[in-house]
Amino acid sequence: MEGWSREGAGTPRGGRYGAPDNPPTRGGPGGPERPHGGGGRVTRATGCGTALRVWVARPLPAGARTAERVAGLGHRPLLAPVLDLAPSGAPPPVGPFDALVLTSASAVPAVAGSPLAGLPAYCVGGRTAAAAKAAGLRPVHEAGGDARALAALIGAALPRGARLVHAAGRERKDEPAATLGARGYRLTVWVAYAARPLPVLPEPVAAALAEDGIDAALHYSRRSAATALGLARAAGREDAFRRVAHHCLSADVAAPLVAAGVPSHVVAARPDEETLLAGLGPVLSNSNAETSPGLRPGLERC
Repeated sequence: MEGWSREGAGTPRGGRYGAPDNPPTRGGPGGPERPHGGGGRVTRATGCGTALRVWVARPLPAGARTAERVAGLGHRPLLAPVLDLAPSGAPPPVGPFDALVLTSASAVPAVAGSPLAGLPAYCVGGRTAAAAKAAGLRPVHEAGGDARALAALIGAALPRGARLVHAAGRERKDEPAATLGARGYRLTVWVAYAARPLPVLPEPVAAALAEDGIDAALHYSRRSAATALGLARAAGREDAFRRVAHHCLSADVAAPLVAAGVPSHVVAARPDEETLLAGLGPVLSNSNAETSPGLRPGLERC
């Protein structure tokens, strides 16, 4: 079916979903949104009378915005982050710099009150770019949603040898620093914030898992997904955790679940929140979109 794709052979056991190529049309009053062209995932579970209980494990404040969007789609969000974001307290490096690199909206509050706020900001995707603009950073350049696209954007806009400062978290991936360094850019990393895991699984999540009361979970980072799994395991809730449908922003985010053999995971075909949330809708009976095999009977199809 056009607009949806199956997970490649390299990703075991999960499914990949995408957003419709054409904008959705809305049905009658209170009716579901659905892609053009016939069957497909609807974006409102209430289209078949089923509202999902969705665990939003994303840190605050972004997690609160996501929970609002989940509720707007007709689902019941359970906002319970497993990571606590806080400024690192490290002073920003002294330049001069030619541009600022942002791979997470979580770095924006620290940047906004620093001398780096006057630099052109190159952002990994729309969510980070929107946060940068809201904080008054200008100009803001938006990449396609992943580190590779960000490196390509910088490569097309700035000459080799340009001096870049990357406002990042304490735990971070090798990219885009590795690619930018290999291409001759001079990159300085500023640890602007840190994500600290909670010591125990949030009590509302533990209680809900004990009753198999969570249908889906949203994961936005590899570390968040790994932390959620670890906390569930430590709380004696791993079996129930494995029965939840884990919706991951990218294959990288899903990696800890794949490594642990968690079967009930699905991966957004594009690494943006719109695509991720579109996957929460139930699948119509005439759809050939692949779903996670971990979805429980009665919840996966109308």
